[in-house]
Amino acid sequence: MMSNLSNLLLNRSTLLTLVINGVLPWLVYMWLLPHTSGLFALSIATLIPLLDNVRSIWKHRKLDVFGGLMLFGFVLSLVMVLLGGSEKLLLMRESFITAAVGLLFLGSLLMPRPLVFYMVARFARSVSPEENWQYPYFRRVMRNMTWIWGIGLLLEVSVKILMIHHLSTTQVLALSTPVSLSMIGGIVLLTIVYRRLAAVHMRQLKEQA
Repeated sequence: MMSNLSNLLLNRSTLLTLVINGVLPWLVYMWLLPHTSGLFALSIATLIPLLDNVRSIWKHRKLDVFGGLMLFGFVLSLVMVLLGGSEKLLLMRESFITAAVGLLFLGSLLMPRPLVFYMVARFARSVSPEENWQYPYFRRVMRNMTWIWGIGLLLEVSVKILMIHHLSTTQVLALSTPVSLSMIGGIVLLTIVYRRLAAVHMRQLKEQA
């Protein structure tokens, strides 16, 4: 029963994300477009996801990573508008942020411990990364997962840029969120499958030791 409830909440949350980040901006853009410039209409439309995030920040009284990225993206879009940025540049706002995060993952591979290691240490309570770091296989898994996220995010950016250059603003607004969710979901699924396979091998290594 708890599993069904979790799935229901997840589905509702996903649907709400699609509406706020995809459907509503598209509707606002289409409504404003006949009455103002495309750039201004797009600027107003992109306010909707930001306002929803600000509401969430006000409700929970803290700024999470996603909230910080949203605020940074909005400031970046304002700078683009003030500098005479085009609609295409404004649409690529979130892609700039995603590209920066993807490069951060890949850049962390040059560090003694990659970024995924610190994510596991922060969120995976059932895993002891400090204890497991002594195993070469575990270190390889951490680096492989970092590669997966870095390349996956840059691939998502590449797809979005192709969409922005070859589709209309209306089409990009309608398809951007579903495409992003699908690609990020694919990265998450690949991570989960790889993590489970790696966990089985890690247990075998510990039993042998």
